[in-house]
Amino acid sequence: MRKITEPDSRYLYQGVNQILHAETLNSTMTMNYLKILVIAFSTAILCSCGGAKLSVADEQMARGEYNDASKTYRKVYNKLTKREERPQRGVVAFRMAECYRHLNMSARASAAYQNALRYGYPDSTAQLYLAQSLQAEGKYKPAIDAYESFLARCPQSKAALTGIAGCRMALKLKDNRTRYVVKQAKMFNSRRADFAPMYFDKSLDVIYFTTTNEKVTGDKRSEITGMKKSDVWMSKKNEQGVWQKPEPVEGELNTDFDEGIVSFSPDGTTMYLTKARREPNAPTAVEIYTSQRSDAKWSAPVKYEITSDTLSSYGHPAVSPDGTYLYFTSDMPGGQGGKDLWRVNLKERAGSLENLGEFINTPGDEEFPYVRTDSVLYFSSDGHPGCGGLDLFRAQLTPSGGWKVENMGIPMNSSADDFGITFGDGESGFFSSNRGDGRGYDHIYSFELPELQIWISGWVLDKDEEPVPNAVIRIVGNDGSNQKEVARNDGSFRFPLERGVSYVMLAGAKGFLNAKQEFTSDTAEVDAEYGVDFLLASITKPVVIDNIFYDFDRATLRPESKTALDEMAQLLRDNPNVTIEMASHTDRKGTDEYNLDLSHRRAKSVIDYLIEAGINPDRLQHQGYGESRPKTITKKLAREYPQFKEGDVLTEEYISSLSEEDQEAADQINRRTEFQVLSIDYMMF
Repeated sequence: MRKITEPDSRYLYQGVNQILHAETLNSTMTMNYLKILVIAFSTAILCSCGGAKLSVADEQMARGEYNDASKTYRKVYNKLTKREERPQRGVVAFRMAECYRHLNMSARASAAYQNALRYGYPDSTAQLYLAQSLQAEGKYKPAIDAYESFLARCPQSKAALTGIAGCRMALKLKDNRTRYVVKQAKMFNSRRADFAPMYFDKSLDVIYFTTTNEKVTGDKRSEITGMKKSDVWMSKKNEQGVWQKPEPVEGELNTDFDEGIVSFSPDGTTMYLTKARREPNAPTAVEIYTSQRSDAKWSAPVKYEITSDTLSSYGHPAVSPDGTYLYFTSDMPGGQGGKDLWRVNLKERAGSLENLGEFINTPGDEEFPYVRTDSVLYFSSDGHPGCGGLDLFRAQLTPSGGWKVENMGIPMNSSADDFGITFGDGESGFFSSNRGDGRGYDHIYSFELPELQIWISGWVLDKDEEPVPNAVIRIVGNDGSNQKEVARNDGSFRFPLERGVSYVMLAGAKGFLNAKQEFTSDTAEVDAEYGVDFLLASITKPVVIDNIFYDFDRATLRPESKTALDEMAQLLRDNPNVTIEMASHTDRKGTDEYNLDLSHRRAKSVIDYLIEAGINPDRLQHQGYGESRPKTITKKLAREYPQFKEGDVLTEEYISSLSEEDQEAADQINRRTEFQVLSIDYMMF
């Protein structure tokens, strides 16, 4: 039992008339099929004497009783041991494989199709179904080989071309998994099939699902699946938000027949469900029913009439959020082939029946619709390229009225059947899958798409790399976001970001110039943390500009100074009300007059560069101090030059007392270019 609950679309929508895919029945294959009928007739005669009979198996299969039919075919197959019975073995192996395919037992189906081909089964349809079974096992490369073998005989087969596209896509998806986290929802699952979860309402504290566990109503087992007939069960959250042990829904809803795959009207008073129609010696079909809720109990189901067509099947109801439309799955005429998604207006009914069209529907099967909004639809399909079996797809309505359909990727999809999705908060919820279950049983899985963790963090320090107290950081994005934060006592800060947004950051503090940073966050769907540090310049003391270089014994700026000079120009742009003095200092070597002149010319070279970079000359002064202002060792310099202590003043007398190596280091420290803020209230008129 599965999916459309015995109501499983895989079982109940498919009878013997669908065993051969319509697109493969060209004239050559029709002749091959006639050969099969001749072989099957002779096989029936051979197997008519006692024990299992092929005719019995065929009748079981015609009614969609795949579980029982597979067992009968197995007995017939094992009796055909003579060499001259090899062709008959191929026929029986193929039909047995068909049963396994409908029961979602992919490994058994693959083996049986391979036996059919090995024993000379004449119709190449077996090759196509073998490829599909291998794909459902996740054996993508062998599946591609099998599809290509089939294409050699039927070059225009859409099923084979789609299958190859799906296998190749799956191989890529395995290496590019989405961020969805998928886990088995053990609280809801039994040792049989549990599937098609659906939240009852927006409170998200009650969930309904379909189950074939051993405690369901009725004792009879399904001829289709070998499991008990399905019922609708439910689970509630307790006050702590924890799901409780599932139990049958109250009322007259569940019977000895199959019920399941539910949806609800927005007010929660009406349940739409799928129910199996079982008649003796007739194919199994499914129909949509309604049940009414009163005093927390559900009434006996009543058939919901969609059309006067009684030959088609209707299942997998899904009510739109506004209650206007009922979406469902049907094999009625007028679709794209296989099972299609349709909808009917619940308020108008007559004349409102509508096929969702070729963007959604394919020659394969589209099932289990879930309408999240008026423009977003989820469904399962084996007709669009996928990983195998049924895959989950998201469809977005486009402005032109079409649909953009996207595979939900791995791990939401697998090589097995993935279907029956329902959403809770955000990108989280539940769905069904028979992945990892060799019996083909479905189980309920939870899924969640964790929010991306994108951050920017760093430090606000002064030029001596000490924390700046009470520094304020602002960050503005081109998405309209605007954040503000005060740095911690150690100068650290951290902001959350969004993907693909360009940001401008500004850091400032009392007694310091502002500093600005710009960057754009990556668009990749991965967690990330960016690092940005701010070094604020004091307005009360001189600030050394690192990496300013001049030609030896000259005032000419060297090319490698450009980066530091451009940063200085940007600092002045970011602080337009500031005026500065640019000062240059020399070491103790040379005469006082020479050093004063050299430092004066060097300071002017920096000013000239800044003016050329667009800084107003009124904001700039230059001064050369020669060797008259020796540097005092700061904490930062003491860390860089441990031979000196914080507070040491590098006078000529002090330097003379040092070793030759330390003298050179001290002279290097004294050779510097620095600026001092003169005012912070400049205004250009």
